[in-house]
Amino acid sequence: MTDPAHVVREVVARHPRCFWLDGGGAREWSGRRSIVGWLDDNDVSLSYSAARREVVRHVGGRAEVVGDDVFDVLGAELDADRASGGRGQWFGYLGYAARPDLPAAPDPWLPDAVWLRPSHVRRFDHPPGPAASDPGRVPAAGATTGGGHTTPPPADYAAAFATVQEHLHAGDTYEANLTYRLDRPGPPDPLAVYLRLRALSPAPYAGFLQHDVDGARAWLLSSSPERFALVDHDGAGRVVETKPIKGTTPRGATAADDEEQRHRLATDPRYRAENLMIVDLLRHDLAHVCEVGSVEVPALMAVESYAGVHQLVSTVRGRLRDDVATLAALRVLFPAGSMTGAPKLRTMQVVEAVEATPRGAYAGAFGWVAADGRADLGVVIRSLLTRGDGVYRLGTGGGITVHSDLDGEWAETRLKTDRLLRALAG
Repeated sequence: MTDPAHVVREVVARHPRCFWLDGGGAREWSGRRSIVGWLDDNDVSLSYSAARREVVRHVGGRAEVVGDDVFDVLGAELDADRASGGRGQWFGYLGYAARPDLPAAPDPWLPDAVWLRPSHVRRFDHPPGPAASDPGRVPAAGATTGGGHTTPPPADYAAAFATVQEHLHAGDTYEANLTYRLDRPGPPDPLAVYLRLRALSPAPYAGFLQHDVDGARAWLLSSSPERFALVDHDGAGRVVETKPIKGTTPRGATAADDEEQRHRLATDPRYRAENLMIVDLLRHDLAHVCEVGSVEVPALMAVESYAGVHQLVSTVRGRLRDDVATLAALRVLFPAGSMTGAPKLRTMQVVEAVEATPRGAYAGAFGWVAADGRADLGVVIRSLLTRGDGVYRLGTGGGITVHSDLDGEWAETRLKTDRLLRALAG
């Protein structure tokens, strides 16, 4: 089998617009297959600026504004593919501010969405390996197995945390995902950084996207473990599935410590309450687009283990109604409830008021959508973003409830950045 990394090196060097959906760190539920694609000059890509409310179509070296809503424009492109008998497939990301009807600050740094329609696609099957089962018991640097931390929370995070607590106690929100961004220098070659990241942190929604286009430059380096939405056919229609993550603990340094951490995550009342609130939110979201009575929770609060952390993961599933297009369903679900909190709209207003910087692509979705109604996207977490200038941005955060502890929440946010920072240091 040809190593996809070798192919990607050549593709990235020759094609300004390309991507790699990396199946090397996949699980049984996500499939161990890589997809590598690239665009010729006359192929189409889309970029979106939430600040200008402009969707730009890039083709043949030209850029043309074609709409003001990326969901609508992408849906129209898929409709055109379907009408022409094609099986068009688009690959890209939706940033946190991709829905103009929701309170989210535009990203002044990178496009709020980028989508590519490649004419060249190669697929690679990955054999089973350590990344598919147990990535290894490696404690995160700077974290202890007890969830401790090495630095106190800074004043701005403490102030934001206190304000969120006021809203929680006032009943404005039941759980709020409080996040922040870090900018760090790194190697000028984003692919080199990504190759180190995938070795340090294999994940089901790992991938690399390059859109090296004037006025819309963006690189996304993802090692996300979380499914935003899968839409697939089962013979009787389309089924939509989402797998929210709420609850994170570090891996243990020994087998005994690791099992203790796993047990703590599975049984801690606070983690379980956080997860249940997001499951309820997603059941509500899916009920808007699914057949009555079809929404179910086949897995509630299962523990999944990754290279640096254990995660508490649930699965929520439903059957899409025939009158709901796939892009329309993704719009209703967007952004992921695990990245907002509950209730979604009011909580987004709360975090928008306290977070110091726009989320950008962080907390959005990354993956593919197809003209036949299928789609598969992960949540943009554990990811690096850059304009290709040697500066990288990462987002981190966690769910806050009335029972949350400032020091503990801060330590969890730092735990989630460990492997990203190590990839940059390499």
